[in-house]
Amino acid sequence: MPSLSDKLKALGVNIGAQNLPQPAEKLTHQVGATKLEETLSGHFLKNSQGTTFVVDTHYPLDYHQGKVGLLTSARLKMLSEWVGDQKIADMSPESFAFLDTETTGLSGGTGTYAFLIGAARFESDEFHLAQFFMNDPADEPALLLGLEEFLAPCQSIVTFNGKSFDAPLINTRFITHGWKTPLLDMVHVDLLHLARRLWRGRLPSRTLGNLEVQILGSERTEEDIPGWAIPQMYFDYIRSGDPEPLKSVFYHNAMDVVSLAALFNHTAGLLAEPLDIPLQHGIDLIALARLYEDLGELDTAIQLYIQGLAYEDQQDSQIAPEFRLSQEALLDAIERLALIHKRQDNYEAAIPLWEKAAQAEHLGAHIELAKFYEHRMRNYGEAMHWAESALGIVNTPGFRRSERLLWLENLENRIARLKRKLEKNNQT
Repeated sequence: MPSLSDKLKALGVNIGAQNLPQPAEKLTHQVGATKLEETLSGHFLKNSQGTTFVVDTHYPLDYHQGKVGLLTSARLKMLSEWVGDQKIADMSPESFAFLDTETTGLSGGTGTYAFLIGAARFESDEFHLAQFFMNDPADEPALLLGLEEFLAPCQSIVTFNGKSFDAPLINTRFITHGWKTPLLDMVHVDLLHLARRLWRGRLPSRTLGNLEVQILGSERTEEDIPGWAIPQMYFDYIRSGDPEPLKSVFYHNAMDVVSLAALFNHTAGLLAEPLDIPLQHGIDLIALARLYEDLGELDTAIQLYIQGLAYEDQQDSQIAPEFRLSQEALLDAIERLALIHKRQDNYEAAIPLWEKAAQAEHLGAHIELAKFYEHRMRNYGEAMHWAESALGIVNTPGFRRSERLLWLENLENRIARLKRKLEKNNQT
């Protein structure tokens, strides 16, 4: 696949710094530079590596992206547990940088450039978005240095799929120039993975654009452009020098970064106060319950499961079917809650849940009831009832053959053991 350098050479563009005028002189006399500044309301920033083009946008701290604000006041303890880095728990809003890139392709190799990097951080009284643009391939060192200086006050970066794409690409560009990448010293929060955990049961698509609409309640203007079209627009600009179409690219990047901050605020709030935030869908409560269970916060997980299952029990005609748990997900939630109660030796709470799941022919519930009555209650007749009903489920025509073979021996052995215990009891 041709690299960016190959494509630019084919367009007649000089690559590298050889035979080019000094950055300051080039920008002073280049007609396109003035047009770029006027069209995008940006400026050229000089540093020790040359000159890079930057568009600065300042948002007030009470700015909302849709129905969600940018600045979070939530406690970050549970977010730090999710990320796996306790340093996050003590970080202030000013410690976080929000980052998104627009690139020349999706391969992410050494031939891929990040020609536009949007980075934002909270300052004393505003949310400052800086968009660093590679007006010329020779300007990449200046862009990277400008980005590094902007990120310097921050301790953590927040991205959406950035661990797989944005961060490795930026790291590669720094390494290409023989520099240490600043991202290695920063805690990385990737909201894509958290979004998948929270909303995969309700939202078929968890792209940032869809989360903007479904979670943040935000709609982009017609100025937006699909992400897949952006690389070609950059190549068109390099060839033509016309910056007008780039307005859509900068808008797209800005909305990604601002939405990232709003989504960070929203998810941090969910994790900090899951029982106090009014959620409109039981399916979201169940997702939070599973997350808290995985993090070992069982008391909160129990309350979330109970609230989510109670919500699902409501026969409210206003609840759309697509926002309800599937039968499989509902039974899984009941089973998970019952098993938490079992681990806490709270069989009084677990038994009704297993009985409810058993009514829906949930195999695991039948087996748990058989275990309970055999080992805890020594009621072998009741245990036999549940073991035989479990065997009946396994032998139904629709039961998967691979799972049937897995369970048959276990259940047949259990039933044989119970028969022996019943016979022994009858003999005494």
